[in-house]
Amino acid sequence: MADQHDKELIQRFRENRNYAFNLIVRKYQERLYWHIRKMVISHDDADDVLQNTFIKAYQGLEKFREDASLFTWLYRIATNESLTFLKKERSRFFQPIGDYQHQLERTLVSEPHFDGDELQLKLQKAIIRLPEKQRLVFNMKYFDEMKYEDMSAILGTSVGALKASYHHAMKKIKQYLTED
Repeated sequence: MADQHDKELIQRFRENRNYAFNLIVRKYQERLYWHIRKMVISHDDADDVLQNTFIKAYQGLEKFREDASLFTWLYRIATNESLTFLKKERSRFFQPIGDYQHQLERTLVSEPHFDGDELQLKLQKAIIRLPEKQRLVFNMKYFDEMKYEDMSAILGTSVGALKASYHHAMKKIKQYLTED
């Protein structure tokens, strides 16, 4: 049903760009925001990356071939924009990955929009310490409850590699949560 609805939205976009794109934004903005937010941590940064995501989607939707679902295509753009943002932030401060992870932790702790309890904060710190790909796979599987097949289409990685990444991420998170 959602796939058919997306096909209708794409067709509408070709007829009336602004109206149809507004419907697409309304349908996907919250899911994409939280997907991005789990990667970049900061609310303000997530808003910026989300805006860039929708700008790229608007510019590319005319040429969208529908080889993938609209959902998958938008998630791929959001993922790439998030990773590009993180890479720029790291290079802007000339930080190695470990130092940048500590900066993300500090951002999480000081983020006024974070309202989790102590256990949620510890979980988020554990997730931040994961390598970017494992963090991305963990967030998509655990929080977004995404199927491996959809993740494979978004990330361009085999299902087996994604399962391995998720397994390693779970082990690392479990180890971090049991430390003290």
